[in-house]
Amino acid sequence: MKVGDVMVREVVTIPVTATYGDAVNILRESKISGAPVVDIDRRVVGMLSEKDLFRVLYPRYNSYYEDPANYLDFEHRENKITEVRLHLIKDFISLDVVVVEETTPIMKAGALMLARGIHRLPVVRGGSLVGLVTRRHIFRRVLDQHLPEASLD
Repeated sequence: MKVGDVMVREVVTIPVTATYGDAVNILRESKISGAPVVDIDRRVVGMLSEKDLFRVLYPRYNSYYEDPANYLDFEHRENKITEVRLHLIKDFISLDVVVVEETTPIMKAGALMLARGIHRLPVVRGGSLVGLVTRRHIFRRVLDQHLPEASLD
C-alpha cells in the first residue's frame, strides 16, 4: 500500500505568517494536536505541534542556567502565554520537516515516523502539500488489511 491510499486530502494548515495565538486557535478549533505550516503556495515550511507551543512557555537551557530563579515562579511561567501570543510562529516551528510523496510505501512512512519520533507526515506533490498521513492512518489500514478480526473501528 502507498501513502496515497491512506492519507487525508483535506488538511488543516497553519500559515507561516500566523502568531502563537492564531496557531493555538487553529489547533483548538480543528481539535488536532499539530499541523503543517505552509507558505502562500502551500509549500511546507515547517510543522507545529502542541509540544512546540508548550515548549515556548519554558526557558531555553542557556536562559535557565543564566538565571534559574527567574524560572522557578511557575505562575509566571503559566502566564507567559499572554506574553507570547503575538509572537510569530516562524520563530519556533520545527523546520526539520520530513515529507513523503503519495507513492511512498506506508510501511516506509511508518518507519520514518517511528525513527524520528513524529506522529504525522505532510504528503507533497511537486513540493506542494496534497495530504497528510498519520501513524493512526497507517496502523488502522494495516490492521484492516491483514487482521480484519482485530480491527480498531
